[in-house]
Amino acid sequence: MVTAVTSFGRSGLYDWMMQRITAVVLAAYTLLIVGYLITTPDLTYAQWSGFFGHTWVRVFSLLTLLSIGAHSWIGLWQVSTDYIKQTGLRFVFQAVCGTLMFVYVVWGIQVIWGL
Repeated sequence: MVTAVTSFGRSGLYDWMMQRITAVVLAAYTLLIVGYLITTPDLTYAQWSGFFGHTWVRVFSLLTLLSIGAHSWIGLWQVSTDYIKQTGLRFVFQAVCGTLMFVYVVWGIQVIWGL
């Protein structure tokens, strides 16, 4: 029997809601970026840098980055608990995925905020 110890949320309903909320954030960010690329056909580095220089774009990018982490963790946790029955192997898989997501989030914060 698998317990909710390694789950992102407190319950299946909470995880389901987080999946939906993060999916909406990811969709909105995708529309923003695609819309910007469509409305700026001759995009230069200066324009791109200026766009990401706005604080609201950086905050939205950070929210999207955190949403990617939460969304993927919940999905990977659900897949691993469904298909990896051996406890030790499942733990290693989840530990590697969690570590990689942490590294990517920290790296993304450094890129977004220029740290």
